[in-house]
Amino acid sequence: MRTYSKRRRRSLVAVSAVLGGVLMLSACNDAGDEKAKGGAETGKSQADVDAAAAKDTSKARIAITPKDGATNVGLNDATNVTVSDGKLTKVELKSTEGGAVAGKISADGKSWKPDGALKRSTKYSLAATAKDDAGREAHENTSFTTVSPENSFVGSFIPDEGETVGVGMPVSITFNKPIKDMKAVQAAITVSSTSNQEVVGHWFGNQRLDFRPEQYWQANSTVTLKLALEGVQGAPGIQGVQNKTVTFKIGRSQVSTVDTKTKKMTVTRDGQVLKTIPISAGSPDNPTYNGQMVISEKFKETRMDGSTVGFKNSEGKGEYDIKDVPHAMRLSTSGTFIHGNYWGSDSIFGSVNTSHGCVGLNDTKGANDPDTAGAWFFDNSLIGDVVTVTNSPDKTIKPDNGLNGWNMSWAEWKAGPSA
Repeated sequence: MRTYSKRRRRSLVAVSAVLGGVLMLSACNDAGDEKAKGGAETGKSQADVDAAAAKDTSKARIAITPKDGATNVGLNDATNVTVSDGKLTKVELKSTEGGAVAGKISADGKSWKPDGALKRSTKYSLAATAKDDAGREAHENTSFTTVSPENSFVGSFIPDEGETVGVGMPVSITFNKPIKDMKAVQAAITVSSTSNQEVVGHWFGNQRLDFRPEQYWQANSTVTLKLALEGVQGAPGIQGVQNKTVTFKIGRSQVSTVDTKTKKMTVTRDGQVLKTIPISAGSPDNPTYNGQMVISEKFKETRMDGSTVGFKNSEGKGEYDIKDVPHAMRLSTSGTFIHGNYWGSDSIFGSVNTSHGCVGLNDTKGANDPDTAGAWFFDNSLIGDVVTVTNSPDKTIKPDNGLNGWNMSWAEWKAGPSA
């Protein structure tokens, strides 16, 4: 009995196991079928969703320059937004400092750019929105960082926008960093004139570039300076950040000739002698430079301290220190001026040279007498007018001592240390 009982139980267990397996297999198959059904239904609904989403997507395509994460971005024309198959409706450019940058969307709605230059070493974020013909919106965002002062260079220049200057005024650009690739920098700068004179640049060292024609500018012409330095590599890792156009006027032609022997100055305007003025130039011990000198600054009154230009006494103080020199006009960087003189007697003008190298004109203390020679010449002179000194025992002034490149021949000017 016990033996039979055990065998029966084992058979029942086996049958149960088989039936259980069948049941489990059936259950798995049912689950698979349901999963398959569900997957088919999910695939169908996702396709519907994708189709609906595609239907609602704007056709407008926004492009932003610079790319997201860009560094060393230029300050002028390096930032812009354009759109195809749509029109821009809103563009916001903000710095991390919180300031919004003004800009304009073009009349056709196809582009945007800032109104002015960006700040250096600043991170900006830009958000743009556009709509297509169906009114569906598209959005793009980017952030970037502008070039740092350490990685950029700028040029300060004279004359400035809208000035009227004399016929001898060169365009002079001084860069705040040494330029190694002079050719690239010079190629990005153009100077032209309505007189159609050929204008050529000349480097004085690696930080100053002057432009002039062969002869003085033609009177009453207009000169245009164009700086296209944005992104130009002036030296390894140093790029330009300026795009600027400057226009200035050339006035009447005035060239004044100082003869240190006769001690007279002849003022010629538009080819006609306007006035002859008695002068007192540099003494035999301190003669005035010869050469063509351009008036670069004008001061109704200024201080002249001899110690600043090398004229010191045994105590180390200036041989002279006049705090109110009237009607002073600079002719050189080293301290040559043509100016009024109230401390010398009237008899020295036209008869004896007494100065430390300047050209002196009779004048009064206070610079308030319009009838003096100093006041007349000051009132009738422009920055950029030429004063030519002749017959002095001194040497000719160096071309880079002031704005005096006219003392270099045209062949030297074109062939000199340039690009």
